[in-house]
Amino acid sequence: MSLGRGRVARAGTVALRAHSGTGAESGAVADGPDPDHAELVVVVTPAEEPLAPALQRLARQVLAAEGVRGPAELGLGFVTESEMADLNREWMGQDGATDVLAWPLDALSDGDADVDAEDDGPMPTVDMPRLLGDVVVCPAVAARQAETAGHDIADELALLVVHGVLHVLGHDHDGPEEEAVMQAREAAHLTRHHDPNWTRRSR
Repeated sequence: MSLGRGRVARAGTVALRAHSGTGAESGAVADGPDPDHAELVVVVTPAEEPLAPALQRLARQVLAAEGVRGPAELGLGFVTESEMADLNREWMGQDGATDVLAWPLDALSDGDADVDAEDDGPMPTVDMPRLLGDVVVCPAVAARQAETAGHDIADELALLVVHGVLHVLGHDHDGPEEEAVMQAREAAHLTRHHDPNWTRRSR
């Protein structure tokens, strides 16, 4: 049983990087060239997740469809049930593994920017990607949910990735209206980018 799809931990730092490391140390891989969304980078950790390339591409497509323009970077992590339970306890205060967690990356406030400008002078212009945040998915929990729902694990993982990306971009489901909007966005993205029959099949 799911402990609650799409929990959001509003962290000031990106938790996936703090938890798992980045780059070669953790087996992360950035997506390859894509002429349509070349400046939207999705870094997958670990790269060995069998469905990583498809989910990486899906995450980038959702970002682009939601209006994100690069250069921008999103972390997409796949963790064990034990690791997810640790993250859920640390960030949400909940016991047990959940299916997906999302960490939007908090931006500096205008006040912080002013202090930096006064202390150090004008900030140099650096061509660096905007860090959007992280989405972390637990395939073991997803597999159980897929069996309960009667669909393939690839479908469940696609749903969780889309759900997590929407959380990073500010969507939530705290009330009925917000939940309806988020579910409509999920269905639209999954139908367009994952399975053209998603809307009909999911009813």
